[in-house]
Amino acid sequence: MERPAWAPAELDLDRPNAARMYDYYLGGSHNFAVDRELAGQVLEAWPDMPRAAQANRAFLRRAVRFLAAQGIRQFLDIGSGIPTVGNVHEVAQAAAPDARVVYVDTDAVAVAHARVILDGDPQTRVVQADGRDPAVLLAHPDLTGLLDLRRPVGLLMVALLHFVLDEGDPRGILARYAAHLAPGSWLVVSHGSMDSAPGVAVLEKLYEQTSSPMQMRSRGELELLLSDVDLVEPGVEFLPAWRPDHPDDVGGDASWASAYGAVGQLR
Repeated sequence: MERPAWAPAELDLDRPNAARMYDYYLGGSHNFAVDRELAGQVLEAWPDMPRAAQANRAFLRRAVRFLAAQGIRQFLDIGSGIPTVGNVHEVAQAAAPDARVVYVDTDAVAVAHARVILDGDPQTRVVQADGRDPAVLLAHPDLTGLLDLRRPVGLLMVALLHFVLDEGDPRGILARYAAHLAPGSWLVVSHGSMDSAPGVAVLEKLYEQTSSPMQMRSRGELELLLSDVDLVEPGVEFLPAWRPDHPDDVGGDASWASAYGAVGQLR
């Protein structure tokens, strides 16, 4: 296929990409036919995916506002994806104009677009890196040039950890971030699950075709993963029900989202 002007030269246009598929679910335009084809199979298996993606973004915005209210002024968004309306820096700076944000992703499209959108903003940076190696990421000059790691940081791993399989040691990764970040740092996590919709299991099979295979986890598995984090109420909860802006926003049973959110302080 013809390479769009915005697509980096090193980009693989022949393999579906999880970040670009997520962009498609959100109604974005930075995706390719190969992404849309696999995303179409996902939507056949789980038509609620676009609604769940929106719920995930809404959870992210509420969590960022919560951290800003706790005095957090530095945010590290790992697996930030392709920029969309209501990004972390927009939400954080609306609550605290001095807030600084570093976005991190491995996907070249996400990084390229983030750099264009954020060009000229002195309070944001974009880093192309693998968040599974905290020591390397936290030493990156673009990160240390903006964030003061001697002070608390809001670590965002939204829709990320279900792309870290058990053999990738997600709990160990969190422990290494906790060891490197200043006391008082916070963690925001959202994670896909099959608890409320067992049919979502087909997503694991479909995502094996991408460069980012996924592993859904139950509420109990996620609670175990976060056992070294001091979670705030309501703990691990379905995304729409985690501190909704208004009770009516939940719309009754929130389990349709098939994903959990949680926020807490790292120990």
